[in-house]
Amino acid sequence: MQRKSMKTVMQGALLLSVASLIAKILSAVYRVPFQNMVGNTGFYVYQQIYPIYGIGMTFALSGLPMFISKLVAENESAENKLTLISRLFIILAGFSVALFLFLQGFALPIASTMGDPSLTPIIRSVSWMFLFSPFLAISRGYFQGQYDMRPTALSQLVEQAIRVTVILVVAYWAMSQRWNVYKMGTWAMSSAPIAAIFASAVMLYAVRARHLKVTAAIKRPVLSSYGHLAKRMLIEGGTISLFASMMVLLQLVDSFTVMRGLMIQGLPSMIAKSIKGVYDRGQPLVQLGLVVATSFSSSLLPSLTETLNRGFHSQFVRQANTVVRISVAIATAASVGLIALMPEVNVLLFGNQQGNRMLSVYVLSIILATLIMIDNSILQSLNQFMVTIAGLAIGLLIKIMFNQWAVVRFGAIGASWVTVVALLGMAGFLRHQLRNENLAAFKRGFLGKLLLISLIMMGAVRVAMPIGNWLTAAWSPRMAALFDASLGILVGVLVFMLLALKLNLLTLREWLLLPKANHWLRWFKK
Repeated sequence: MQRKSMKTVMQGALLLSVASLIAKILSAVYRVPFQNMVGNTGFYVYQQIYPIYGIGMTFALSGLPMFISKLVAENESAENKLTLISRLFIILAGFSVALFLFLQGFALPIASTMGDPSLTPIIRSVSWMFLFSPFLAISRGYFQGQYDMRPTALSQLVEQAIRVTVILVVAYWAMSQRWNVYKMGTWAMSSAPIAAIFASAVMLYAVRARHLKVTAAIKRPVLSSYGHLAKRMLIEGGTISLFASMMVLLQLVDSFTVMRGLMIQGLPSMIAKSIKGVYDRGQPLVQLGLVVATSFSSSLLPSLTETLNRGFHSQFVRQANTVVRISVAIATAASVGLIALMPEVNVLLFGNQQGNRMLSVYVLSIILATLIMIDNSILQSLNQFMVTIAGLAIGLLIKIMFNQWAVVRFGAIGASWVTVVALLGMAGFLRHQLRNENLAAFKRGFLGKLLLISLIMMGAVRVAMPIGNWLTAAWSPRMAALFDASLGILVGVLVFMLLALKLNLLTLREWLLLPKANHWLRWFKK
């Protein structure tokens, strides 16, 4: 294969990162108008089944393609690459068909375990997407392994755009035709296989344009057997995919426990569904927070593996600690800012202030999830896959063991607290493992300074709110909330940055890693 220049590789990585960022923003933002159209109960119906889609999407979009691209890059000859992906396709197709049949056959027991048998057709609707996952994962992984990110990026954007369009059109039509929420949910979830068809068409065009004869390669001998490939896919590919879908896995536990817990508490079914719909508002908020917090750090992480491979361990430690500190600082500012502005944000996005306390607790997940994602990437660059799996298992175990009990005891806010505690257990375990590698990022009173700055910022934002309320007294609730939130963001950013610079939260070298830092640092210094 012709060797690709580093410039081409970096351009491809940037293209894929931008496409991924746009797709994540689309995936978070569409839920706001969707919830506004279908209400709390309609949102509950959709979000109950969403984790099944989310896990499947993560495997087909990021987790498995990343693993497959690594295997493709390990092989030199074009023939071996094609033989490899043909065998991987057969393995993955077997898993996917089995999962499709399982979801079709056991949709009713799954829905009943969630506490709502009426969800059965929605589970069957989303299951069709798994039939397209093998081709999407294999084709994306192959092109990424060839350092050609364009097909993956385009298919990713097409998939999300089609899915979001279908969902919003269904929501509007369901509202105008007065469909019941389960019929709406079934059609909304059909957006997953429909979007997968369009994404597959994009990848099929790319395969044909490059004249790849995959079927002819199946009978060729290859170094790895089916068993060996399946084992690597399960361990390495599974690790990458599971961590990429960490928050979705926690949401899956919520789907099986929150609704049931509220009903055990004694709430009528309709009220329990509405409360679960309010609880689910936290997911797009966290998703948006994670996009902001991880977009910068993810651009620095690929250099860690390269630095380590060159034998520059001290430089690796310095870079890793820098990424952790910057990411946690940004995530904390985003999380605490959301908490301070939760009444205004809730009205702006969802039309009322239902669940303010519950959502305020839930968005603390932004800080811990960001730290976990960064630590996971660092540990994977050190090839410590089993450590990351153990950390994920700890978090899931905490969530599974205590979630329903917490909902019965404290209401839906209990599930928010258990999510935070589960992530805290996961983060604590991974941090402990990294300290053994001399990667203790939080030194010199960093966490104490960050806590102090965040509390002062929160106080300043809340002090500024009466000014906004006075200025917008005659405005509509949503327009007033928009102005108040904008004012709060401005005050919060100014206070956070001024205090962070005053207290030397980050070093000058770390500040300069941020985009356009030399320009706005001069302004703040004045």
